[in-house]
Amino acid sequence: MRTTGDPMRFSKPILAAALASALSSAAFAQGALVKVDGSSTVYPVTEAVAEEFQKAEKNAIKVTVGISGTGGGFKKFCRGETDISGASRPILKSEMDECAKLGITYYELPVAFDALTVVVNPKNAFLDKGVTVEQLKKMWEPGAQGKVTRWNQIDPSWPDAPIKLFGAGADSGTFDYFTEAIVGKAKSSRGDYTASEDDNVLVQGVQRDVNAIGYFGFAYYAENQGKLKSVPIIEKAGKPPVKPSMDTVLDGSYQPLARPIFIYVNAKSLERPEVKKFVEYYMTHGSKLAREVKYVPLPDKAYTLNKEHLAKGKKGTVFGGVAEVGVKIDDLMAREAKM
Repeated sequence: MRTTGDPMRFSKPILAAALASALSSAAFAQGALVKVDGSSTVYPVTEAVAEEFQKAEKNAIKVTVGISGTGGGFKKFCRGETDISGASRPILKSEMDECAKLGITYYELPVAFDALTVVVNPKNAFLDKGVTVEQLKKMWEPGAQGKVTRWNQIDPSWPDAPIKLFGAGADSGTFDYFTEAIVGKAKSSRGDYTASEDDNVLVQGVQRDVNAIGYFGFAYYAENQGKLKSVPIIEKAGKPPVKPSMDTVLDGSYQPLARPIFIYVNAKSLERPEVKKFVEYYMTHGSKLAREVKYVPLPDKAYTLNKEHLAKGKKGTVFGGVAEVGVKIDDLMAREAKM
């Protein structure tokens, strides 16, 4: 449509729209990029979504997915270096403050539930009946460092053999969650163990050592069931041992190691068409792909709520910057509905 007067002159709104369209087309033509980093626990879901999304877009949009751990991912995110951050725990107050310094606002989108899994070498038979939260605390609390080094120090009926510990690194949200749930304080842990933000390193460590015990997200256990054995968790005295599974997460019996996992989306990044398309694809197909990588998908209503929050500009977090343990699916849904 042309304006009156100069026959080649367009109105400002039409010129603006044409320019935006041209820029968008150019971005896609050059191979638009979406940068994701963060949790190794969230990685399998996001990577699966990224692969399917790129196929659907015929590789016109590239999605890179890094593993820096939840804490490492938030450092990059709050510096404006990434568009999306995967997190195996909610954003903390200190991270919220860092984002605020650069004016970075975000959407908190829960994408699945995970069963943080304690694993041992397949030859370990003495933990088949389970381990209590209290026994895990004796293994992992700071005071155990250099002192609790053999299995029979935890339980006299266990072997007189060295404990070889494998766990998440300090930048990992899994580290934060595990220490909060087991020791009682986030980041409170002995330091004399093999630590990594890459869960595959932990898988290999436990697989190779008959005296090993470690912990990481359920997806990594599910992918390596022939090489590892999961340990049933006894929440407290009088309660039965419970193995990690989709069913025990859904019914709320796997405690205290069931937890929601998230992606955080930079609100400014979401204005870019490639990021918007990827996030919309994630919310549409995330449930199916979460199940495929052995996580517990949220109810359909949760993904619908996420879409509504994006559409209505509902930014921020429902957790207030505080680490929490024992949040069940129903609890999470109720909070998200009130956001």
